[in-house]
Amino acid sequence: MEKVYKVLKNVGGGSIAIGVLYIVVGITLGVINIVNGAVLLRNRRKILF
Repeated sequence: MEKVYKVLKNVGGGSIAIGVLYIVVGITLGVINIVNGAVLLRNRRKILF
């Protein structure tokens, strides 16, 4: 039974670490998208269709 608890503890810790990683990646990509959108808005007069 103790072996099961040790495995569950490791899996839980890994899940938390992956969740934090996903949050960091999501925030980073969101900031990059906002910056790229601001650049496009600033240069919208130069865009030709």
